[in-house]
Amino acid sequence: MRTHRATAVAGAAILLAVGTAAAEPTPPPPPKPRISDAAVAKAVAGLDAAVADVMRRTGIPGVAVAVVHRDKVLYLKGFGLRRTGESAKVDPDTVFQLASVSKPISSTVVAGALKDPDAWDEPLASSLPGFALKDPWVTSHVTPADLFSHRSGLPDHAGDLLEDLGYDRSYILGHLREEPLTPFRSSYAYTNFGLTAAAEAVARAHGTTWQKLSADTLFKPAGMTHTSAEFSAFAHAPDRAYGHVKTGTSKNGAGIWSPRYVRDPDAQAPAGGVSSTARDMARWLRLQLGDGVLDGKRIIPADTLNRTRLPEIVSQADTLRGVPQFYGLGWNVSYDDAGRLRLGHSGGFELGANTNVTLLPLEQLGIVVLTNAAPVGQADTIALDFFDTAEHGKPTADWLALTGALYAQELNEGHRSRTDYAHPPAAAEPAREAGTYTGTYRNPFYGPLTVTADAKGALTLSLGPKPLRFPLTHYDGDTFSFETAGENAVGRTGVFFSDGTVRIEYLDAEHLGTFTRK
Repeated sequence: MRTHRATAVAGAAILLAVGTAAAEPTPPPPPKPRISDAAVAKAVAGLDAAVADVMRRTGIPGVAVAVVHRDKVLYLKGFGLRRTGESAKVDPDTVFQLASVSKPISSTVVAGALKDPDAWDEPLASSLPGFALKDPWVTSHVTPADLFSHRSGLPDHAGDLLEDLGYDRSYILGHLREEPLTPFRSSYAYTNFGLTAAAEAVARAHGTTWQKLSADTLFKPAGMTHTSAEFSAFAHAPDRAYGHVKTGTSKNGAGIWSPRYVRDPDAQAPAGGVSSTARDMARWLRLQLGDGVLDGKRIIPADTLNRTRLPEIVSQADTLRGVPQFYGLGWNVSYDDAGRLRLGHSGGFELGANTNVTLLPLEQLGIVVLTNAAPVGQADTIALDFFDTAEHGKPTADWLALTGALYAQELNEGHRSRTDYAHPPAAAEPAREAGTYTGTYRNPFYGPLTVTADAKGALTLSLGPKPLRFPLTHYDGDTFSFETAGENAVGRTGVFFSDGTVRIEYLDAEHLGTFTRK
């Protein structure tokens, strides 16, 4: 087929060279809007019941939803509780953590700061002193577009485990150079701290902080008065939704949820640290659907904003809807069978948040769903049900079952060990004398690790800048385990001592998890 195509191209070139007119191919007609006002009205009318059904089936405590159509806010409502065990209700002004819905917010900020769409493709190393990747050539060529579309070659979620251990943004960005790289601009891997590096570089190039750039470029001009890229603003908001995790199952199969953790995402603020309300997010939806214009005022240049919506790399060849999905600049990008652009992003904290934003720009229609519970598919389901009802009159699938299974699969397949460390083998070898293992071990990526023993010989492993302490449980011979903690916790993980080294299983996905005794 390649030979025939080359021959055809060569023949066309010859015809043009001798002055023969070549027929211009007729492009297909552009897609047209398909969703009527009546269909949108029906979908909006069904939202109360759709949200109630998801809350009943999952038991999640609180939800807030906003819908925008043709620059009008058609729906703005809160449901349930800000925190279980208390009476305060969720309303349109309740502040939620957005998790990864922060990414399209942040790409909007960068679009406003850059002004010129070509600036997305300018190398950023000079704007971020100390930043480097493992390959010097990649370091000198990587751009904001590369990092906002997750095609830099950094491995999946690079740096996230450093954040869990308590390292700050500066340390994490300064140590990305230790991460191995896959082929530049031809491999996709979702990286919070890659995107954060790009946003930080843009802010520094403008002589300011990311938080101030966000406020001055987007939040203040758009009237998003309860939106911030600083955790302290969320933590001190009087009307805020507390994060919840599932701690049990009720008699009807729904979850039992408790507010056990507080997630501080400041280290990765551009990627996951924005907090906002349904009311503020409705204003951002209007700005997005208005190509950067809100209330008659141009806030973000149309050309830099539209660049965020272009496919930069294939992120998923096969999806629930059967069409490939791409990643743009902070957006999941896809096209339906009618050729319509679909933009979306989900967000999730395992410590207690799940969010979704979905837009059909051609239809001038968008929805945002905010919840205060760890992901079980709830936010995605409400958005999918809404668009299904608008387009088809009713949901086309049990989206909660499908998305819930995907979240569960992702959680279980993460870096969970295949070994059940809670049950040592019957013929387990005894551990050696405690002093064999104690001491300080070095690692260029994760920093120092210390193993100490108490008077009874029980071992504790300490790791991180304000050392987190993990009691070690013996498993077999020189193998121990501990219970992981944080956003990326994976249950029990193995600790393997050998000839002056110790390897931590869940830190070793990229072969960076071995520590050497000083």
